[in-house]
Amino acid sequence: MQLELDAEFKGHRTISPFRELGAYETLWKDSKANFKTIAEKFADKPGAVPSDFVSHEEADTNAEYVFEKLHAGVTKFGVRVHGAAEYPEKLRDARHPIELLYYQGWWDLVNSKSVAVVGTRNPTEEGQARTRKLVKALVADDYTIVSGLAKGVDTITHTTAMEQGGRTIAVIGTPLSHTYPKDNIDLQKEIANNFLLISQVPVIRYESQDYRYNRLFFPERNKTMSALTEATIIVEAGETSGTLIQARAALEQGRKLFILDSCFKNKNLTWPARFAEKGAIRVRDYDDIRNAFS
Repeated sequence: MQLELDAEFKGHRTISPFRELGAYETLWKDSKANFKTIAEKFADKPGAVPSDFVSHEEADTNAEYVFEKLHAGVTKFGVRVHGAAEYPEKLRDARHPIELLYYQGWWDLVNSKSVAVVGTRNPTEEGQARTRKLVKALVADDYTIVSGLAKGVDTITHTTAMEQGGRTIAVIGTPLSHTYPKDNIDLQKEIANNFLLISQVPVIRYESQDYRYNRLFFPERNKTMSALTEATIIVEAGETSGTLIQARAALEQGRKLFILDSCFKNKNLTWPARFAEKGAIRVRDYDDIRNAFS
């Protein structure tokens, strides 16, 4: 397995991405750890890196363990550490910023003009058609298309972007070596090989805890997806959809939030009007998106 990890400089100190990977994983071995508590730890110590909180020996041991776990399905990957080169500073707009990301593929895509397209796992036929039409227009306007590789709107979003000759980023809710849903294993490999696949999920925690708790990583990745992009566009979503977590995050982070007109026309939904009152933009036509950016 090849790891894209060279020594990086933070101020006047050299950091080892290998060690920081292991230290990040060590922090997550605390059963009470979550993205909030870890973010608070770093907020209390500005300029810190993960290895400032754990022993180097434990960090290196856990890094080796992660290598073994990832080796099952990953041949090449990299990490990005807050404060070191290539870390996307726009992630700091999140309420609980991520300190370390795993990735596969074309990292420079994080610096491209990008929009997240998200929605329900069970879209209507009309919703599927709207997703394809929207993504085609965004690709034509040279946006990188970001989504979460879930069933439904996410899958249509990624596949349409690639079919149109565009660029896509998948931000997943599992470690790089896992795929959810399983049906998307080939799609995940294609994105990892030709575009960009990102995960913030700690490998050891994911592998060791009850699988039912791992579902909590999915809504957290929505917040990161929002922070990485200039805007989030919601195609279809129910009242309890995880998509609404990303909607809240987008407004909180100062990103644009677009909601397709069809959501407002569904009399069973109350969330579109609530978000519109908070600043979301109702999209009756693609020009509404184009005009908002201009």
